[in-house]
Amino acid sequence: MTLFVAVDGGNSKTDVVLGTAAGEILAFVRGPGSSPHRLGVPGCLALLDRLITHARTTAGVPAGARIELISVYLAGADLPVEVDRLRAAVDDRGWARASVVDNDTFALMRAGTAEPDAIAVVCGAGINCVGRAADGRTARFPSLGPISGDWGGGHHLAQLALWHAARGEDGRGRPTALSMAVARHFGRPTVESVSAGLHLGEIPEERIAELSAVLFAVAAAGDEVAARVVARQVEEILALHRVACDRLGLRDAGHHVVLGGGVLRARHPHLHEPVLTGIRAYAPRAQVAVVTDAPVMGAALLALDALGDPTDVESALRAALRRAPDSVLPLAA
Repeated sequence: MTLFVAVDGGNSKTDVVLGTAAGEILAFVRGPGSSPHRLGVPGCLALLDRLITHARTTAGVPAGARIELISVYLAGADLPVEVDRLRAAVDDRGWARASVVDNDTFALMRAGTAEPDAIAVVCGAGINCVGRAADGRTARFPSLGPISGDWGGGHHLAQLALWHAARGEDGRGRPTALSMAVARHFGRPTVESVSAGLHLGEIPEERIAELSAVLFAVAAAGDEVAARVVARQVEEILALHRVACDRLGLRDAGHHVVLGGGVLRARHPHLHEPVLTGIRAYAPRAQVAVVTDAPVMGAALLALDALGDPTDVESALRAALRRAPDSVLPLAA
């Protein structure tokens, strides 16, 4: 029995799948985020080791049983040097006979399509894009945040919602319904009291991320300030697709565009429809889909791709992974 391990490690959660080359899923476990940008490479690998060990135990795979391949797709594997370091570190761990390591956006892409000409744009907590062509060329971005020219993603949109709400309330910015909506969201009388609550620790800073949904709701209700922020996000998503498309020479070729991440999966009308229209206007032969399967699906399919032709087992694997994990590990061991 040929075994593989597939890992999708994001900023907020990490999914690990232990399966067979026949498409059977023996274990599916989940843990906290494993991005090496947040944990460092040693911390990332320590967490993966705990999850892989738990997956083997859940599946009843003996300690001595060899795993043929591990495919690891991580948020934070952005620069080529980072990918090389992570691959070397994964190899040193000896989890499997062979390894494949890359950015998690490639797993998202494979979850959405098996087509060789494809581009994936993820807009979740952050924003990123990768592309591939049938001849093996790839297009990618550093995706290091503002220092590499990135704009948007759920966390950034939430911060902008708070920023515009504060300025709209005190007069430095244009009046906006975001001011009332943000204050109401936190049960406070004013945005100023929200800001004070965040500063004093009365409101956990991680709750700022909740304001992304508030921004879209206010934009949908017709607020001009919120709508402008959403329109800027549309522009950024379209710019990523356009640049990747041009780098790979796919503008006039049929290619698949996979959209993913929580912001895009939500299909907010003021975001979703303009994105579809913009992609099709620039590349009329593009086929666009919003992926709803978890990116670990793509990591598992990429493992099967590396082991052989997954055509006969892909449907079975997809069906097997459209379920909740067998177990969820907390942050602490």
